[in-house]
Amino acid sequence: MSLKSVFYIILLTLVCGTVSPLFAKAPTTPKILFTSSRDGNSEVYVMNPDGSEQVNLTQHPASDFGAAWSSTGEQILFVSDRQGTRVRDLYLMDPDGANVRRVFKKKAKGARSSPAWSTDSKQFAYKYTDWDRFEFGLYLGTFGEEDAELLPYGNSPEWSPDGSEIAYSIPHQFGSRLTFMDVRTRKLEQPLPDKALQWQSNPSWSAAGDRLAISGNKHLLPVILDRDLHNAWADKYTVFIVNRDGTGLQQLLEEDGPRAGVSALSPDGSEVLYTQEINGHSQIFKIDINTGVRTQLTHIAGPFRQTNSGGDWFDPTYALPVSPQPALLTTTWGEQKKK
Repeated sequence: MSLKSVFYIILLTLVCGTVSPLFAKAPTTPKILFTSSRDGNSEVYVMNPDGSEQVNLTQHPASDFGAAWSSTGEQILFVSDRQGTRVRDLYLMDPDGANVRRVFKKKAKGARSSPAWSTDSKQFAYKYTDWDRFEFGLYLGTFGEEDAELLPYGNSPEWSPDGSEIAYSIPHQFGSRLTFMDVRTRKLEQPLPDKALQWQSNPSWSAAGDRLAISGNKHLLPVILDRDLHNAWADKYTVFIVNRDGTGLQQLLEEDGPRAGVSALSPDGSEVLYTQEINGHSQIFKIDINTGVRTQLTHIAGPFRQTNSGGDWFDPTYALPVSPQPALLTTTWGEQKKK
């Protein structure tokens, strides 16, 4: 056997050994990612859509939260302060919690949060905040690259299923607006007027891309510093569904009780995950859009008020057929060589 042949065999062995742990097997049944502090600190958990089989994926003393599925379900993006309590950064892991690695090589000076995958899994949007240096904004990153593009300011980005636009919320003087940014042209559109809903936030797409679930508040923020009145206003936040073109706005939950914040719309568009406080602890619920039936998915309390929150829904029936990305392979290849 020639030296060249030996080289190719060694290279093939190394590549195969690297690829296999990276492109992990996606869940074969629907799963929901969420955050829970039931054990004393924030961790990323996964559960079935009926609330059963709740499993801690991160199991780390740092705070881990804000997890999001890739379009194929093969990878999870999440936020962690593993580099320091004032530094939050983005990490990747497999669906079973294995193979954890940082997205960026350079340590963040502020906080990267609210990650959202692009449809082809090559890019991701996220929010960056650094109040010490007065740097903040929405950014567009590419896996395998350290630089990121600054986007128009906003919160809670969510990529459309067809990959053509990003939905997010832009604050303004009298509230916040649901905004769509064309990924190619960067053109902005705000189809839902203030008169329909004063505060519009936390958008979540259906798999068809025809409608979104959003958190909303019909009322103006009172220009007062009274804590009780402010809390009363905040508790008016509730759950809505709206068509992509801004029509068909429908309130799904009454305003009675603590605020309810949207976590995710089910891929088939029939149910909405939301977080709401009950008996002094936040819990995760889902509501059937057609029947109005509500189901409480988490029940465990913990040492903190924000016990269970958030959520991202993956269903293999609606998974997009995206090929493995070389950029992700490069990141892991470097980590493997270090080992």
